[in-house]
Amino acid sequence: MNSLREYDVKFIKGIGPGRAELLKQQLGIKSAYDLVRHFPTGYVDRSKVWRIIDFNGDMPSVQIKGRFLTFNIMGEGAKARLVGLFTDGTSQIEVIWFRQVRKLRDAYHTGNEYILFGRPTFYEATRTWSMIHPEVDSVTSPSVMTGFRGVYPLTEKLRNQGVGSRQLAQWIQSFLFSRKNINETLPPSVMERLGLMPLQEALITIHKPIDNDSLQRARLRLKFEELFYIAVDMMRRNLKRRTASRGQLFGHIGNFFNRFYNECLPFELTGAQKRVIREIRSDVNTGRQMNRLVQGDVGSGKTLVALMAMLIAIDNGAQACLMAPTEILATQHYETLKSMVSKIGLDIRLLTGSTRAVERRAIHEGLIDGSVHLLVGTHALIEDSVQFKNLGMAVIDEQHRFGVVQRARLWTKNALPPHVLVMTATPIPRTLAMTVYGDLDVSVIDELPPGRKPISTVLRYENDRHHVYRGLGSQLRAGHQAYIVYPLIDENVKLDLLSLKEGYETICETFPSYKVAFVHGRMKPAEKDYQMGLFASGEAQILVATTVIEVGVNVPNATTMIIENAERFGLSQLHQLRGRVGRGGDQSYCVLMSKHEIARETRRRLELMTRTTDGFEIAEADMKWRGPGDIEGTMQSGIAFDLHIANLAQDGQIIQLARDNAEMLLKDDSDLTLPENRTFAVSLQKELARSADWSRIS
Repeated sequence: MNSLREYDVKFIKGIGPGRAELLKQQLGIKSAYDLVRHFPTGYVDRSKVWRIIDFNGDMPSVQIKGRFLTFNIMGEGAKARLVGLFTDGTSQIEVIWFRQVRKLRDAYHTGNEYILFGRPTFYEATRTWSMIHPEVDSVTSPSVMTGFRGVYPLTEKLRNQGVGSRQLAQWIQSFLFSRKNINETLPPSVMERLGLMPLQEALITIHKPIDNDSLQRARLRLKFEELFYIAVDMMRRNLKRRTASRGQLFGHIGNFFNRFYNECLPFELTGAQKRVIREIRSDVNTGRQMNRLVQGDVGSGKTLVALMAMLIAIDNGAQACLMAPTEILATQHYETLKSMVSKIGLDIRLLTGSTRAVERRAIHEGLIDGSVHLLVGTHALIEDSVQFKNLGMAVIDEQHRFGVVQRARLWTKNALPPHVLVMTATPIPRTLAMTVYGDLDVSVIDELPPGRKPISTVLRYENDRHHVYRGLGSQLRAGHQAYIVYPLIDENVKLDLLSLKEGYETICETFPSYKVAFVHGRMKPAEKDYQMGLFASGEAQILVATTVIEVGVNVPNATTMIIENAERFGLSQLHQLRGRVGRGGDQSYCVLMSKHEIARETRRRLELMTRTTDGFEIAEADMKWRGPGDIEGTMQSGIAFDLHIANLAQDGQIIQLARDNAEMLLKDDSDLTLPENRTFAVSLQKELARSADWSRIS
């Protein structure tokens, strides 16, 4: 198979330089490897010949056999169309072409027998069936398609240039059938253990299946291969990091940790928090660099766990830092941590773009001489001027908000790389975590601290708005605050959606006794921070916003979240927005406002939000319904493989199968140097070389 990567697609019979350039531009197909991996998204059955008299209701694409009775060109110029009357002996159907009218009129003849393939449509007004732009073959043509045929992803430009599913299928099949042997890529031990279909047979079958059983076996083989590559690559890097990445040894639990635990802990740790702290302690006691992801819902206590991890580093003579994506979030972390450690004499500082020069110099000096124990900040932490005496623990909050290069610069702040703790409140589906974050050790905090009340979530429609505002008014009169989120900044006449600007005016008019702040993505940072500051301080009681507030706003007094046009948001995004409330001890509410006329699937998604506050259940459902896509930025760290056929949202069992077999393979041959694994190792390396790999957090 490896040689196919170097086989230019222009040399395949029937393609040539012009079409090769078109395939490259439109589908990214440059080589024979790309072409045979351009898999069908569905199939049509060309094994059955239908009778026109049997057509009924909403028909699929079908095949009919018969003769043209008449041809007529209707209209003039660009509006010309060719209309043929076709019969199979049982009834008649109109066949219509809007393109290449003169050419097709000369190509087809009355009286000759043809096979037509297309989708029939019934017109009630004339009580007739018609078929637009069908495929037409003479019954004696050697190119007539039989059996199952793939339907391929295409572009309009390709179709206009005469490149359709049929043409692609012919190129792919003629090439595959002309190859004497396509080398196997998977290790023999894996092939034998799982009884997988050989690669050449799988490629032929996926493009021209004999039956459904063989098609499913081919799909399993090809999906497994893609996911096996990912699993092996992730596990090898994880294994390499575990054995080769030296880290500081933190074997001592000392004064800061013990005093905090005994004197300052705000509440009893949950079982999940205790478990994650034990995992962190185990990591930093090995002499190898920790690289751990801690994920947990909003309010699950990730920050407290991160603080205790940093205290372990400080007790062992090192320093720690926490980097947050926004100045507001960094300041909130700083205030929270400072209040928590006020009794134990810890020197904690805040460094952001707004830090004054005098204070900045003092921080730099304290970091270099070691008197500053813990530094909280934004991107300012990675500036060259920020130097530590001994950085031993780096915590990153919502790491997907930082670029890869930005994160990597933090690791160069120490001769021995610091231990890395990544926090995210974005629930990551298990299948995605096994792939995207496969080279990280993953901890999950799946319990909420005692006293936290579940957020009450309801779905409401436009005719309920009066009752929604009445409920909001009662919360404001009780001294609480509220968020109102809009999908758009400005009004858009093409989209029937509410906008922030018109919403701001409405809210100001509806609640004249309360101050309303507003934020959106087009505001300058200083103005945005000012408006957010009004709300965070309590000076403003209502914050009207776009989704810029989904991460990094902590106002415990806010008890109401109203999301306008909730049908426009994904489940994970709705869950993130909902997480802005419920941060204090009071009962909180999330109101999903929607148009009443929405699709059944959309209503089902919104109703799921009202039934559960479990972020992991929601994330799994979101990925299942919407696909893996770019789930809250988690995909930005990147998988170094193009997934042509596997689906992270649907193939969880195959992902697990791939991981289990990758583990068995690497247990016996961690460097993939055994002769029987050599072909696979070369194939894996070539697959990795196709795209840059940014999946390593450190």
